[in-house]
Amino acid sequence: MKVIVAKSAGFCFGVKRATTMALGAASGNGRIYSLGPIIHSPQMVAKLEEKGVRVIDRVDQAGEQGAVIVRSHGVTVGEMERIADRGLGIIDATCPFVKKAQKYAELLDAEGYTLVLVGEREHPEVKGIVSYARRGQVHVVADPEEARKIPAAERIGMVAQTTQSYENLQRIAAICLDKCAELRVFKTICDATAVRQNEAREIAGKVDVMLVIGGYNSANTTRLATICRDIAPRTHHIETAAQIDRHWFTGAETVGVTAGASTPHWIIEEVLQKVASIDLYDGK
Repeated sequence: MKVIVAKSAGFCFGVKRATTMALGAASGNGRIYSLGPIIHSPQMVAKLEEKGVRVIDRVDQAGEQGAVIVRSHGVTVGEMERIADRGLGIIDATCPFVKKAQKYAELLDAEGYTLVLVGEREHPEVKGIVSYARRGQVHVVADPEEARKIPAAERIGMVAQTTQSYENLQRIAAICLDKCAELRVFKTICDATAVRQNEAREIAGKVDVMLVIGGYNSANTTRLATICRDIAPRTHHIETAAQIDRHWFTGAETVGVTAGASTPHWIIEEVLQKVASIDLYDGK
């Protein structure tokens, strides 16, 4: 089988930065906590735990001393304040693109706009961005159908979860334009997200089977899988090489491989090695 691997597969800038900061912190002597998983890769989180980085769900689960790593997706304003109030160190690994979305949300809120945030309501990045709109006039919408339910407002300001698709943002912006006298939109989608999605579309159109590698809890990986599946029905979202079924490749001549922004390089390599070994059996 011919294998086509996406050039952009794997860690994006923000994730690489966060994991580097976490590994650097783990090499010290103090107690290190991660408020939520540092990135959406269970395998990477497990490696960091082996090095002493303990994942906590709430600030009050941290000890009296040490430092807290703020994950790449960011945290809420209240959580940042609670870390500081407890006298713990802060290692802020929030992705710079997420920081930008937080600042724009804060700006729009301060200037009196009703904020529309395009994203997934329960995603930690979205919860963090919402907290910067202190007046509380925020609508989180995932798709055009939800956008149509937004009440009219004089002025609407819009930001997006960094891993959203540009097309979804465009569609929702067009709907909101009819609901207000003024619409101000900040395009806070990370360039790396758009590159990965475009690359995935191109590869999926050329292959018989598509593999999308990354955590099941990763929004950007799940979106890549959805995009690919719409084009190539034989798309499989996997976390590790161990989940591959060689029967997926029966009759396949070409295989495409891409990975989410939180997927470590070593996992991609293991998948490629497994695919190469399956080729010996011709998928049977």
